[in-house]
Amino acid sequence: MSLTKQRVSYFYHPEVGHFYYGPSHPMKPHRLKLAHHLILSYGLYKQMECYRPHPATPGEITKFHSEDYVNFLSRINPDNLKQFTQQMQRFNAGDMTDCPVFDGLMEFAQLYTGASLDGAIKLNNNETDIAINWTGGLHHAKKSEASGFCYINDIVLAILELLKVHARVLYIDIDIHHGDGVEEAFYCTDRVMTFSLHKYGDFFPGTGHIKDVGAKEGTGYSVNAPLTSGMTDKAYEDIFKPVMDKIMEIFRPGAIVLQCGADSLTGDRLGCFNLSLKGHAECVKYVKSFHVPTLVLGGGGYTIRNVARCWAYETSVLLDQPIPNKIPFNDYFEYYAPDYELHLTPEPRENMNTEASLEAVRVELLQQLQELQGAPSVQMQEVPPEFDLKKEEAYAEGMNDGGAEDDIRDGGNGKTSKGYGDGTRRAHSAELYDGEKDQ
Repeated sequence: MSLTKQRVSYFYHPEVGHFYYGPSHPMKPHRLKLAHHLILSYGLYKQMECYRPHPATPGEITKFHSEDYVNFLSRINPDNLKQFTQQMQRFNAGDMTDCPVFDGLMEFAQLYTGASLDGAIKLNNNETDIAINWTGGLHHAKKSEASGFCYINDIVLAILELLKVHARVLYIDIDIHHGDGVEEAFYCTDRVMTFSLHKYGDFFPGTGHIKDVGAKEGTGYSVNAPLTSGMTDKAYEDIFKPVMDKIMEIFRPGAIVLQCGADSLTGDRLGCFNLSLKGHAECVKYVKSFHVPTLVLGGGGYTIRNVARCWAYETSVLLDQPIPNKIPFNDYFEYYAPDYELHLTPEPRENMNTEASLEAVRVELLQQLQELQGAPSVQMQEVPPEFDLKKEEAYAEGMNDGGAEDDIRDGGNGKTSKGYGDGTRRAHSAELYDGEKDQ
């Protein structure tokens, strides 16, 4: 294991924070701008290679998503909704869902997805050790369906890219919501292991039961830690670290994708965990310690000033660069009033996860992993060229993709609703905030 300083690359498109889901919708792309400016004002950009990513093309996106769904997203806008009434129902988009149609929807999806693809390609080419895309991590989107504020699943597309070079990819999800879209995409394969820690029980999306372990060749490769309200730093760490140790021992991934949804932090508008920045970032630090090529992504997070705090701090952790608690002046300084400090104090509330319940989850997951037959071996063919990139001097153009070799099963297989989770779509309990200002 090399102990040399890891190379870190950062991907950010300046337009990505300009999109708007609509009044009172909790998802605010503006938070991406806050996080970026905090990273700039702390001077962290000086220690990373910073890239402006290419917008993913429809051709790249259809490596996972269905063509009719991508065509729908490309054509719909707030002015032509009446022409798409039937398709909006079919694809779960529009005002009656949690995935509204807004100006520039497809452009927004192309920007965050292109950044994840560029990060994966950099890792595949061994041009970086850690690739960061805080604008990505939209883990709920399905092959032909928007879900949970997510339209295109950049994570699945990035994992498919990584699978061209790496026999095994580990996906880790520390968002408060279950990473259902990613789990479902790889539910029947042993080449991708998914590990999600999430709130379970009358909570969106309603999947992620501990008995949902995968199907067919993928049996045992979906790892779910269902938790309840009030998770503290120590309780979270006591589940995360032992399970991670066992995964790394048994699965031995060639690359890792880490989704760092910030809605598991204390004080989130939609979340109900009680993690501090340090507790959340301890997972990032631990994953980094394995020195495996890692793609680090954003995700949920609905108290936007805390999302920015979290991802700026985690950038510093990935760089091994301590930063002061006092927030430096930046374009969005007023958001951090009244204390203008980086770190959060957990709320004085009860952790509803008992020691016994956490021990039961930990023991069951370790047992599940122990029963696997060790890391699957894959006879690697010639590596197909990377995704076709439309940007100057960055990468050579890809000519063909892996196509049938991409390890995606058809939509009828591996739906988590077939497992012990009831598969019912759960609404966010407080999805709209009429009259509220952005936080």
